[in-house]
Amino acid sequence: MKHSTTQPTRRGRGPARRIGRTLALVLPVVLVLSGTLAVTRVNWSGNPSNSVLTASDASAAEVAGHARAPQDVLRDQLLTELQQKNPGVALTHLQEAVNGRPSLARHCASIARTLGRAAVRIYGPSRAQSYARPVCDTSFASGVLTAHS
Repeated sequence: MKHSTTQPTRRGRGPARRIGRTLALVLPVVLVLSGTLAVTRVNWSGNPSNSVLTASDASAAEVAGHARAPQDVLRDQLLTELQQKNPGVALTHLQEAVNGRPSLARHCASIARTLGRAAVRIYGPSRAQSYARPVCDTSFASGVLTAHS
């Protein structure tokens, strides 16, 4: 049995070979870039909120060379929610944050009191009190009372 020693023609290798070489060069670059972008979109803060911490947000969160404490970030987010939505939404998210991250429990009462004081400034004492519920041992109501007194 004889084997053929004829070489394949150049015409059969041309376009396929060019496409293969292009993919071999471009595909790794695309994979590296998409992986880098995916890593920057992951919520590395451990905060159970729906917001996504991007790489640019991480540098903005640093104040004077150090990162802000998680309870300070949570308090500011909840104060914003209180202004944009209502105190009930902020209290619900406070309870969810404490349930999801028990290390925040020791800050729960002070955050709830802060929310109560802010609610009085925005909604007035009667309406602010209507949002009170037993989150963090009724500290929200305590904050409403101290702001009203």
